[in-house]
Amino acid sequence: MLDCTRLLCGTAHPADALRYGRASGQLPANLLRYSSDKKPIVVWNSTRRCNLGCVHCYIDAKAAAGEDELTTAEARAFIDDLAGFGSPVILFSGGEPLLRPDLFELGAHAVGRGLRAVISSNGTLIEPEAAARIREAGFSYVGVSLDGMEAVNDRFRARRGAFREALGGIRNCREAGVRVGLRFTLNRHNLDDLADILDLLVTEDIPRACFYHLVYAGRGSRLRAADLSHEQTRSAVDLIFARAREYHARGLDLELLTVDNHTDGVYLYQRLREEQPARAEEVLQLLRWNGGNSSGVGLAAVDPQGNVHADQFWQHYSFGNVRSRPFSEIWTDTSDPLMAGLKDRRTRLKGRCGACAYLDLCNGNFRVRAEAVYGDVWAPDPACYLTDAEIGLSGSGNETAAAG
Repeated sequence: MLDCTRLLCGTAHPADALRYGRASGQLPANLLRYSSDKKPIVVWNSTRRCNLGCVHCYIDAKAAAGEDELTTAEARAFIDDLAGFGSPVILFSGGEPLLRPDLFELGAHAVGRGLRAVISSNGTLIEPEAAARIREAGFSYVGVSLDGMEAVNDRFRARRGAFREALGGIRNCREAGVRVGLRFTLNRHNLDDLADILDLLVTEDIPRACFYHLVYAGRGSRLRAADLSHEQTRSAVDLIFARAREYHARGLDLELLTVDNHTDGVYLYQRLREEQPARAEEVLQLLRWNGGNSSGVGLAAVDPQGNVHADQFWQHYSFGNVRSRPFSEIWTDTSDPLMAGLKDRRTRLKGRCGACAYLDLCNGNFRVRAEAVYGDVWAPDPACYLTDAEIGLSGSGNETAAAG
């Protein structure tokens, strides 16, 4: 996750993280990515059930409740283990987490154990009463997915009216005093709506937006052909960077972030190096502390049945189940070759990723995307949009990602 606004506009500094000792248990939410211990933020797909049929759903959610999902008691034990292990955040996702009857009870339990509890929702079920219960349970943030303006979003969600309902959910959160933001997954079907979505943030007074790069997992695998070209990706990121600077200059309290392509961090640094060399050095330090992709290190996922994954896109590979072993034991057990590899990638990465001059900023990007395209976990991530010359390799400067 790249905080474009803070990095581009000079509102994040290495001293901010150093003030807290860079320990996960001490850092505020906006600085967690710069921690030195990288305790995992855990995405819990608390249910597979969903009231929508989104075409890019990585977990392939269904209308009916999934089988054998963690019970309330099992979920509470899982949360207790996360708290004892020192995980700073649990993100309640789905499916649609508001369809889980014990969501508010479990959220309050997580907060009571010292975790920061957040929700990832499609927003359509956040009526005023639900927004009030979110606040009362102590959830500190709700991310609501909108993947285009009304016509485009409703096609993505497979239901007419989903855009208006989600926008109503955002408004209800704001009315209830719940911090809320927007989530948008970039692809060719909604690229033309990106500027309008950026405008919507201002007109609706939405204080935060995360722009996700597509990852080929679940139903999202079918959208692989609709992923942006490298040129389109660079253009989209340029627009996001430009708007981040514009909104900051206008004095708007609006934070723009990009997610799931750590090339963005290298690109941002290179832009600053040309434009603001002194600021670039501060950003370089922050990006090094961030460390790039954190799957299997500072980011984990647990599915509705309790299986532990390297991140939410690794649903096809599990390291174990929290019903039989605590998450804390599973996460620290490097006897699994993939877990060991994710925690120490440098000697395993191939091709452009392995030879990249900015490996300490990117960490090889998304391994699950490389696997999806090349059948090799350690192949280069095909979503890297920088040329060979830009990543310090020899050549004409026009080469792009290729298996190596």
